[in-house]
Amino acid sequence: MKSTRKFLIVTAVVLGLVLGLVGIASAITFGQPDEDGHPNVGAMIVQEPDGVKYLYCSGTLIAPDVFLTASHCTVAAAAYGADPHDVYVTFDPVYDGTATLHRGTYDINPNYGHDMHDLHDVAVIILDEPVTGITPAQLPPAGLLDDMKKAHDLKGHKFVTVGYGRLRNEKTRGPHAIGDAGERYYAEQKFQALKPYWLQLSMNPSTGNGGTCYGDSGGPHFLGDSDMIVSLTVTGDAWCRATDVTYRLDTDSAQEYLDDFVELP
Repeated sequence: MKSTRKFLIVTAVVLGLVLGLVGIASAITFGQPDEDGHPNVGAMIVQEPDGVKYLYCSGTLIAPDVFLTASHCTVAAAAYGADPHDVYVTFDPVYDGTATLHRGTYDINPNYGHDMHDLHDVAVIILDEPVTGITPAQLPPAGLLDDMKKAHDLKGHKFVTVGYGRLRNEKTRGPHAIGDAGERYYAEQKFQALKPYWLQLSMNPSTGNGGTCYGDSGGPHFLGDSDMIVSLTVTGDAWCRATDVTYRLDTDSAQEYLDDFVELP
């Protein structure tokens, strides 16, 4: 698959903007094939000016015609000269030459990258036609994670991450342990810390957690076994084996952006 170049480009875009974070999380590590477990999670496919389609990122259907992903993914598409309408989404468990593609138009969050405390790293793809047969995921109410923290409900809480990114099932060998992308996987994670705009989750396999890697950017982190997305895969450690730093969706800034596209709870 010719997707390695794309993951490197997305990494470069984000590393140029994120000063306090290391690497970029974009694939599922120490997880399991999702198959039909999360049918509303899809892959963002971009057709570049050369006519070739590349797997850029992951994301989630949050309305019949709205696909949620990270803004650095749409910024990378623009940086490589992809027309805003030359983007596709697939919900097939495996992205290959036979996958069903839904065409759309990508949006770039106008506030992305202007505030180093809040990257505004959330964006959407507006699909040409509503997707049928797939139930969209839910978004969180404003301040949900803050309320959970006050109630002491976050410590030990489980989160589930899903994506099409690169796989890792070996703790050693550094970058050489990172495998291919293109299949939807999921992994379970435990809460580590809550910041004003970030939810930090463990992806340490030694404590029974999995996580994300290159290609999972924009993918969801579900609250437990629910269908509610509380944050997006955005960044983490370079070799995809320690920490997920995810972008919260229950903040005022994230909800202000999303309110233009979907009805919020």
